[in-house]
Amino acid sequence: MFEAIILGILQGLTEFIPVSSSAHLIVAPWFFKWDGIVNTLSFDVALHFGTLLALLVYFRKEWIEILATAGRKDSMLWKIAVGTIPAAVIGTAFHDSIAANRSPILIAFTLSLVSVFMIMSERNYKEEGRAGLEVINYKNALFIGIAQAFALVPGVSRSGITIVAGLVKGLKRADAARFSFLLGTPAVAGASLMEAKNLINAESIEVDIFLAGIIVAAVTGYIAIKYLLIFLQRHSMRPFAYYRFFLAFVIILSLWITI
Repeated sequence: MFEAIILGILQGLTEFIPVSSSAHLIVAPWFFKWDGIVNTLSFDVALHFGTLLALLVYFRKEWIEILATAGRKDSMLWKIAVGTIPAAVIGTAFHDSIAANRSPILIAFTLSLVSVFMIMSERNYKEEGRAGLEVINYKNALFIGIAQAFALVPGVSRSGITIVAGLVKGLKRADAARFSFLLGTPAVAGASLMEAKNLINAESIEVDIFLAGIIVAAVTGYIAIKYLLIFLQRHSMRPFAYYRFFLAFVIILSLWITI
């Protein structure tokens, strides 16, 4: 139960803070040598369902407004749909290869690489002259969606790479994060549905442990969304990039010690 709660907190925070939830869910059990139900793909799916709940609850008003404009050709709904296509296609085509990619050394590399992109995107950043979500057209949505597809590799961070893509397209930080979360809603929902068979086929499910992970991930995720949007209104992503470098260093050091 303790491990489930810790992983629920990690999932809730790192799904939205740009430090990679997949990296933390893979590295934490590996580092602390946790085994059993919490170190299974089915438990990871349950935690992602928790963060999906956080997204749906936090952005419920936005989604009601978006769905209400579905009849318009410039509706945000269709732009999100276009942005979802790259991750959906690649995730379906390379599902097994992606699921097998859980190497700590790969995670250390992707953590560091995307950190560089995050720092570069913050160079000469000025809030003045940048746009809100009105700048999102189909071309920009597709560009950010392609960036999201790279987050299928552990350690990249879906929120991190899509916020960087949003900054490249002239969005303000907070608006880039807001679109990242809206775009991520169908992506997280689709991934949860795709992996739902792991829950169905699981030999045994400890309901109390799964519920604890889901609830903790949902509550923590809601808090993470709220305060990250506030944080990015005034601060850069550099602190997250530096943390990613530190985590990559810890992973490499741990691998070196165990050789």
